[in-house]
Amino acid sequence: MYEGIVQDLIDELGKLPGVGPKSAQRIAFYILQTKNFDVTKLAHTLLDIRDKVKFCEVCGNVSSEITCSICRDSRRDPTLICVVEEAKDVVAIERTREFKGLYHVLGGAISPIDGVGPEQLRIRELMTRLADGSVVEVILAMDPNLEGEATATYLSRLLSSMQISVSRLASGLPVGGDLEYADEVTLGRAFEGRRVVQ
Repeated sequence: MYEGIVQDLIDELGKLPGVGPKSAQRIAFYILQTKNFDVTKLAHTLLDIRDKVKFCEVCGNVSSEITCSICRDSRRDPTLICVVEEAKDVVAIERTREFKGLYHVLGGAISPIDGVGPEQLRIRELMTRLADGSVVEVILAMDPNLEGEATATYLSRLLSSMQISVSRLASGLPVGGDLEYADEVTLGRAFEGRRVVQ
């Protein structure tokens, strides 16, 4: 334990996701010991992000305007919607340069243990977007974990009554991985999604 404000900084940094006590301490001491680290700029950036960054009214992605740049892009295919859990998932998919449609960010995944049900997610907004019949395919791109599976299953059932093709991202073994380290679910998915070799 450190005195006063140093411990306060460590405690605040430790509240960030993925930052444990040791990492929080390391970051705090980096800030303290690095003379050219611009603390003022960091503080202003943190304040600005609260004031200036919004969530797109259409898809829920982060944006500095009412609608995000992806929703405003007329070159995107409006008949395809990729449903993701978080805005960071949009960035991951965009890096592949494979998807040319639009997105819908749910804002999380169904997790009864954490008190997150369908009503806490942006599912109602998704159904509103699909109501006009212009979307022909919905791609469910949830995380391959228990919460992601529950969310994808729920959405699949919800969308089954609509005249929309519903697909899921393929899942299986990562490139460069070893079979012995793969969990049962991943290995099972790899068998389910196997392809004929040409």
